[in-house]
Amino acid sequence: MRIAEASPADEASVLLVEREAFGASDVADLVSDLLVDATARPMLSLLAWEAEEPIGHIMFTSATVVGAEDLVVSILAPLAVVPDSQGCGVGGSLIEDGVERLAESGVDLVFVLGHPGYYPRHGFVPAAPLGLEAPYPISPQEAWMVRALRPNVVGRVRGTISCADALNHPEHWRE
Repeated sequence: MRIAEASPADEASVLLVEREAFGASDVADLVSDLLVDATARPMLSLLAWEAEEPIGHIMFTSATVVGAEDLVVSILAPLAVVPDSQGCGVGGSLIEDGVERLAESGVDLVFVLGHPGYYPRHGFVPAAPLGLEAPYPISPQEAWMVRALRPNVVGRVRGTISCADALNHPEHWRE
């Protein structure tokens, strides 16, 4: 498997992975919207390839912590792996590759709304008990998580996350 930054020429492959992984076009539509949303930048979009076939995609978009705008923050959304490649470590590899690239670029925190049984395996912890709230109410609350990429950031700040315009709709904030 190889992981590479997705280019504009890869958009069809990105959307194919999203549709195969989620079986519907709503997540693919969100990704398409995020790709052209200036408020989502800087963003990181990675594709996982196996034998020249796209098998996974992850996207990180810019966000802020209201009241702590000096922090550099990203939101992981979405993470998609085609059904035939699920359970093989593709998602975890995409997360780790993305987080490493974000850390190198100066990102302090990465947030995700995701399965509480999956993301803690990749260093994420519940964000709300740390005073870091999602843009909309989350249920279950444990599904809103954060991973610190810099020491001494978590616990130092509190606030609500402000996300990209395309992501700032209540229907995108359900686990």
